[in-house]
Amino acid sequence: MNTEKRLGFIGIVIDCRDCIDEVNKVLTKYGSLIRGRIGVPNHNDGTAVIGLITEGTNDEIGALTGKLGNLPGIIVKSALVPSKSKEKKE
Repeated sequence: MNTEKRLGFIGIVIDCRDCIDEVNKVLTKYGSLIRGRIGVPNHNDGTAVIGLITEGTNDEIGALTGKLGNLPGIIVKSALVPSKSKEKKE
């Protein structure tokens, strides 16, 4: 198990407003990984986008995105980088 912390951005697109309660339950469960959150609803068509800034191990963030991605009507994309900059060796 890799314990290296990683910073990340997770984008969540919600096509089904009926699923928002389940999304919030998952986000609450993994709340210790979330450093920032923004939500933008589209009232015209009932969709929404949530952006998360996260910090955790690959396994932790993978568990979060996996749970979200298994919900119907939810699309999840993520990008991760090492939490600390690695010094270049010359």
